[in-house]
Amino acid sequence: MELLNIKDLYAKVGEKVILKGLNLKINKGEVHVIMGPNGAGKSTLANIILNNPQYEVTNGDITLDGENIKGLKTDEIAKKGIFMSFQTPEEVPGISVTNFLKAAKTARSDEPIKIFAFKKELEENMKKLNMNPTYSTRDLNVGFSGGEKKKNEILQLLTLNPKLAILDETDSGLDVDAIKTVSKGINMFKTDENAVLIITHSTKILQDIKVDYVHILIDGKIVKTGDGSMASMIEKEGYEKYK
Repeated sequence: MELLNIKDLYAKVGEKVILKGLNLKINKGEVHVIMGPNGAGKSTLANIILNNPQYEVTNGDITLDGENIKGLKTDEIAKKGIFMSFQTPEEVPGISVTNFLKAAKTARSDEPIKIFAFKKELEENMKKLNMNPTYSTRDLNVGFSGGEKKKNEILQLLTLNPKLAILDETDSGLDVDAIKTVSKGINMFKTDENAVLIITHSTKILQDIKVDYVHILIDGKIVKTGDGSMASMIEKEGYEKYK
C-alpha cells in the first residue's frame, strides 16, 4: 500500500534550482536508499518533505497516506507521521532526554502518556541500543559523542514510532560498532506498516538491513533505480556513468 508519493517535484534555494522534476514512491513495508554525489539534492529532498522554510517548492506534490502534505508546517507534518534524523543532531541544554521524548510523544498523540509504561519502554530500548541508562537524565545531546547522538536519534525513532523514517546521513562519522547499533535500531523499528528512507554515501549502514530499492540522485533528479545490490556497485564504480 502506498505511503509516500512525490510527483514532479521542483524546488530551489534563493534563485538556485536544486530539485528538477523528482519522482519517488514509497510503499508501506519498504526500505528505500538514496545515493548520489555531493550537491545532487539528497538532503534538500529530506528537508523539503518536512517543509524546511529555507527551501521553496515551485512545482509538484507530496502526499502521505493519500493526503497532500505540501505546504503544511513542519510540526504538522511530523504529527502526520514523518520523522527525520539529522546529519548533525542539535544539543538542547536544559531539557533531559526523558523529558524531551515524553513531550514529543505527547505532542504526537495529543494524549497523556502512561508514565510507567513509557519509562519501561525507554529503558528497554536504551538497553537494546547499548546506551548507558544514565543518558536518559542528561540534557539532550549535550556532551554526547557523535555515536551517542546518533543512537539517541534512533531512540527517538523507536519512541515516536512514525509512519516514515527519513535518515539523513545517520551513519556519518560513526565507527563500525555504532553503525551496527544504528542498523539494529532501524530493524527494530521496521514493520509492514511503516517505511524507511535512508540517505547515505556509504554502504556500511546497509549491510545488516534488507533494502528494497536504491535510487541514484543526480542533479536534482532520480536517474536510476535498482534493488539493494546496486548500492555496492555504486560504491565500487561511482556515479560518472549516470551523469
